[in-house]
Amino acid sequence: MKHIETRPFADPQVAARKLLELAAGVEPVNGRIHIEKINAPFLSKNGCRGTGAEFGAGIRYAVEKGWLELHESGTYVRLLAPGAHLFPRQ
Repeated sequence: MKHIETRPFADPQVAARKLLELAAGVEPVNGRIHIEKINAPFLSKNGCRGTGAEFGAGIRYAVEKGWLELHESGTYVRLLAPGAHLFPRQ
């Protein structure tokens, strides 16, 4: 019998909040945060160990809530005011 462990980022809201936390820790260039700056630590075996599906669901959730703005090219995001209040920059 195989035991399935629960995925911490299976809930899109939890994934979105982690992505916001990662984005808040990145210094934006011209107001933009390159997607790989949050994608790599989220998916990394040494980082969050999220999956591509969890990343996508988290991004979609954050965009729907107005926390992040995803550029149409998908190459960068902007942290919007409602999301910035959840994780203030240090």
